[in-house]
Amino acid sequence: MKVIYGNIDSSAMERQSGVGLGNFDGLHIGHMALVNTLIRESKLNGLDSIVYTFTRHTGNILRKKLVTPLLTTEAKKVELLGETSLDYLYFDKFDEEFSRIAPEAFVKDVLVARLKMRLAVAGFHYRFGYNGAGDVELLKSLGRVYGFKVIIIPPIKIDDQVISSTQIRDKVAKSSMEDIFKLLGRHYSITAVVVSGRRVGNTIGFPTANINPEDYLVLPMRGVYITRTLLDGRLYNSITNIGFNPTFEDNKRLSVETHIIDFEEDIYGKKIEVFFLSKIRDEKKFESIEQLKGQIKIDMRRAREFFDINVQE
Repeated sequence: MKVIYGNIDSSAMERQSGVGLGNFDGLHIGHMALVNTLIRESKLNGLDSIVYTFTRHTGNILRKKLVTPLLTTEAKKVELLGETSLDYLYFDKFDEEFSRIAPEAFVKDVLVARLKMRLAVAGFHYRFGYNGAGDVELLKSLGRVYGFKVIIIPPIKIDDQVISSTQIRDKVAKSSMEDIFKLLGRHYSITAVVVSGRRVGNTIGFPTANINPEDYLVLPMRGVYITRTLLDGRLYNSITNIGFNPTFEDNKRLSVETHIIDFEEDIYGKKIEVFFLSKIRDEKKFESIEQLKGQIKIDMRRAREFFDINVQE
């Protein structure tokens, strides 16, 4: 898969293309149904397959005072789509000037002229152009004018609920980690470089890897989680705390701290990915360090029991 950023000349596209349209935040099961349809239909019709999206979420440009927390970083999108047989991932720049493009001009000048689109694949609620004036019916109409086929992916449901990025963000914020797995088709995760913390974990016998995720990502609510941690290509069992460590009153910043079980290496400066499997408990302030240590031992025991049942090495 080739990754393209920004405007390109149409001559850079060697062949006509099938284009998947959307924000693709989360790349959930519904998104992947769209991507897989795009890849299959493009191959059948001799087209290059392109996922066309933006480096910034469109809603965060249009609604300046109402920022949408996101499920995936740009790098995670590249990683997940790179595991498919997609030909191109195209990140365009979405800003206020771009947002004022009329729907037909967007289709004509960007999709058809620049990307040589002959097939468009979009979700049932896809909208495009200035103020979202374009919808799937207009896309079909423009397809007849400019000579491209349109495939609309119907709602994908699990437990009678339509899968959407908004729904998944809400479940992440409420820490419904098992439900999220069903909707994403994978465990929710965050990736960041391990940074130096206050080293409190070391002093009480439970060293942690501290990370600062991108501030635009949605985080699970404060508490302790059963997790798995990817480090240097290997997965380790772990528990992760998200919160302010209220037992230590001088901590004013939300922290994400992961204790990798039965692991003692120094990993400062290394990138890790933490996968959230299940929530153990809410954040709690303890009266003493000894009470905290006792609770961590209980958390560890629950995590080990979980891994004994659910994880096969």
